Amino acid sequence: MNRRAQRSVVAATGAMLLTLGAGCAGGPPREDSQPGEGVVQAADTGRVRPGTAAVYPPADRQPAPPLSGELLDGTTFAAASLDGATVVVNFWASWCAPCRAEADELDASYAATRDENVRFIGINIRDGRDQARAFVEGREAYPSLYDPAGKVALGFTDVSPNTIPSTVVIDHQRRVAVVLRKATTEQELVPLIRQVALEAAAS
Repeated sequence: MNRRAQRSVVAATGAMLLTLGAGCAGGPPREDSQPGEGVVQAADTGRVRPGTAAVYPPADRQPAPPLSGELLDGTTFAAASLDGATVVVNFWASWCAPCRAEADELDASYAATRDENVRFIGINIRDGRDQARAFVEGREAYPSLYDPAGKVALGFTDVSPNTIPSTVVIDHQRRVAVVLRKATTEQELVPLIRQVALEAAAS
């Protein structure tokens, strides 16, 4: 089944989109950018639009690209540390106001799920290393890859490196289970993570 047909199946089987406020696109955002309010609607075919979230049933998930590269501290990321885990990938930049708004929410989500075989990895894009390191100083709960050109983001079909923040939840079989192209909260993210993590526990 090709990708277009698979996306049609997603729509038919009721994968949901939660329409919320858009993130940063192309450069530094307005300082008043904030996550918005939204409504639940049926998913359409094609890529996940900015400002939305999509949850895919297991039968309709696509393989996630490999996660590799250099961390903010200059060391090489050990991709094997993710084996068998549910993985939460967050794309961010230090100049992005919604990224700043969700940072504490992501740290809280990490703290709430890290003992449930869940791993978090940040992807810092279109940013300077010094600015990125200053952003996480004193609150870095999990590592971030330094990916100024957005090469890692380009590997995710449904996540554009031109819109951040974005968060992807990858299941234990290395398939994309959730895509959020917007700022998120602990209240929203933790139940989604646990839903995916429970699949691994049940297998």
